[in-house]
Amino acid sequence: MPCQSKFTAVWVACLVLVGCFGGVMHEAPGHVAASRASRLQADVTPGVRIEWGRAESATGCTLDYAWYRPASATPGELVVLAHGFLRDKARLAGLARALAETGISVVTVDFCNTRPWRGNHARNGFDLIAVADRLEARRLVYAGFSAGGLAALVAARNDPRTLGVLTLDLVDARELGRLMVREFDRPVIGLFGEPASCNADNNGLATLAAARQARIERIAGASHCDFEAPTDWLCRALCEPDREGAEQRRAEILARSVTAVRSLLVE
Repeated sequence: MPCQSKFTAVWVACLVLVGCFGGVMHEAPGHVAASRASRLQADVTPGVRIEWGRAESATGCTLDYAWYRPASATPGELVVLAHGFLRDKARLAGLARALAETGISVVTVDFCNTRPWRGNHARNGFDLIAVADRLEARRLVYAGFSAGGLAALVAARNDPRTLGVLTLDLVDARELGRLMVREFDRPVIGLFGEPASCNADNNGLATLAAARQARIERIAGASHCDFEAPTDWLCRALCEPDREGAEQRRAEILARSVTAVRSLLVE
């Protein structure tokens, strides 16, 4: 996949040049400090609390998570959100809040096994399951952006509690996603933007075409960055040549994502 390889090379070069890996893409300092302690809480919006905690990967590294807990959430029901390659859970805070405000319990996770030279997407998928186990989930929707969508497919395929999957501008790698969906008997909903190098020219479309139950929704004019909420200058510099209309598209993606997740939870 030359387009994906080109994007990865440019992305890593930027990280090295500006020293932003592990720095500018993280949550606000208070959130970072809270994530280092177990199960600290704070209010998000009325009726919703956020709880920071940690789970352990099978490899021994630590998975920091942020659990958005609405007072009205159904016990045991959980949406697990996975960030993109070399990103972090802060880039999914907008979607997590949007879901929580409708009464859905949701957790965002920082991967600890990804490296600039190796995505470890399969391992990331099993790490998502580890977080779901930590939170004692019984009914699950896995969701993810870009390569996080690939990890979500891995998790869903290997977790019998899964109700369905939502992918946001999915990027596949070495056809791992296609392998995961081939025998997967739960619904997969994929939201996609315009083809570009940052989404490997929409190679995720071919992945979902191999799924038994897939629904594809296109977001006209959407760049890869539109699927993050919030995004940042780094994504915009690499993947968003024109910012005009980005906020409207992001709002549409958030609304469609909430609708998609709610539909999967009633399956």
